[in-house]
Amino acid sequence: MITVNTIAAEPSSNGRVPGSVWSYISPSRLSCWMSCPLKFKLRYIDGIRTPTTPALFLGKVVHAGLETYYRHRQLRVTLESEEVLSRMLDSWEQAADEEGMQFDSVEQEAKLKEQASQLVAAYLRHISEDEARPKAVEITMETPLIDPATGEDLGIPLLGVVDLIAGEEGGATIIDFKTSSRSGPPFEVTHEIQLSSYAYLYRQLTGGKEAGLEIRSLVKTKTPKTERQHYPARGEHHFRRLFSVIREYLDAIDSGNFNYRPGWGCAMCEHREKHCRAWSP
Repeated sequence: MITVNTIAAEPSSNGRVPGSVWSYISPSRLSCWMSCPLKFKLRYIDGIRTPTTPALFLGKVVHAGLETYYRHRQLRVTLESEEVLSRMLDSWEQAADEEGMQFDSVEQEAKLKEQASQLVAAYLRHISEDEARPKAVEITMETPLIDPATGEDLGIPLLGVVDLIAGEEGGATIIDFKTSSRSGPPFEVTHEIQLSSYAYLYRQLTGGKEAGLEIRSLVKTKTPKTERQHYPARGEHHFRRLFSVIREYLDAIDSGNFNYRPGWGCAMCEHREKHCRAWSP
């Protein structure tokens, strides 16, 4: 049984005020800041929200379909693929309303529905019937950030939402689902911050050590397929690197430095045309 602790952020001795970016740190916030501090500022400090893209909406719907399947597996009920897809599509309108999703056309929406169904169906065909029963599904985990190397409490909690924790002999595997437009094994370093964050949360909240971690990618190829990449349990060097990034992040928040960081991600950035072009240091 995994118990989740809820931490109330309080003013720290350095005078930081709780709320907004000081409420918690998350893997997604860290990743956004690492990709471009200006993008982080626009999203998390200025509160500029952009419309949900079809790709992001598809990912959310697919995650919801997999969550339905695994919540039933937790209860020792295995839903047939047709039932999972039916439940997923039944909640489509509600999900679109919640996301404020605007489709370009009826044809685009129909295509996305078909793509979501094909991805989830392909995943369910891929999964073994004797897969270990989940320990936790779509679980929010939060714990204080205490540097394992120094014992220093950084005064802010780490929060993450883990898609799946599967029980196995010798421990548990922490699993994250992703939708991808292309095939190919992901480099571990691409997901290091997220994986190390999840491992830290799991260890702090359970007192145990993960057996390993997995990225399960649902690939949007012409014939949808599923790819699984397994990574070993985190070592001390992973946590040293995680906390070094977190310290740099906190220093940037403290100083208010959010510089423009050009790179390959600019081509897909929702702020590129309007807010980014208007920025100057």
